[in-house]
Amino acid sequence: MQYAIITENDESPWDDKTGVLYHFPKRYLKYLEPGNKVIYYKGRLTNKKFVNHRLTKEPHYFAVATIGSVFKDDKSSKNDYYARIRDFQRFPVAVLAKQNGKFFESIPESRKANFWYDGVRVLNESTYNNIIKFIGIDAGTGQSEYNDTQPGDSTLVTIVPGKEGRKKAYYTVKYERDQTLREQALRIHGLSCMACGINFKETYGRRGEGYIHVHHKKPLHSLDEEVEINPKTDLDVVCPNCHSMIHRKKDEILTVEDLKVLMKKGKK
Repeated sequence: MQYAIITENDESPWDDKTGVLYHFPKRYLKYLEPGNKVIYYKGRLTNKKFVNHRLTKEPHYFAVATIGSVFKDDKSSKNDYYARIRDFQRFPVAVLAKQNGKFFESIPESRKANFWYDGVRVLNESTYNNIIKFIGIDAGTGQSEYNDTQPGDSTLVTIVPGKEGRKKAYYTVKYERDQTLREQALRIHGLSCMACGINFKETYGRRGEGYIHVHHKKPLHSLDEEVEINPKTDLDVVCPNCHSMIHRKKDEILTVEDLKVLMKKGKK
């Protein structure tokens, strides 16, 4: 398994679909093999019309994923390729490419002038893990802030940046999740929030298709050891808002039924 950075520009001739497909020239084929881990990167903002479509104006990393199947672009005369993207997890905050005056990526002396022009850049495992440490979770609940993504084995870290005092606090935790459990939960419970009823495809169309959080009735952070999870009885599907309310107080985790009662009271 290899690690790499894949660049996604605000304006590009490539037929990328964020979190779904990555379109690239043949010269990067050896870096984007199935199973390889990748981190999404955006360079500095150059066109202000895209400012609201980014986490920051500065060069930054914004998601992590795994390369799925790779296939040739039959419509390309330049021998280009596509890679399917799996396990896409968008970062809740931008991870700036440069932290405290130092870049995450090592730039060879001979490449200083053109290093950032490469659409795909090889990473070593250590650099990959250092960037991953900026992926956010709720340290109090152990719940990922991007539970709409496919679960996987990742070391997750919350970072809370602030310009007032330039302080950052982060906490680390690791939980193993079984992707098949999530898939079974979706088949059993559907894609509508079991608390408020919202269905993201019905509300937002194609953009919302497949989006929902999977909630563990008994939080993983409260378990002393690995346990068996029944997707029918131990997992619920809920929207991000309801999921946040369920876990808002770490010493009082609500059930879906509790939340429904609160919503009824709140509407009166």
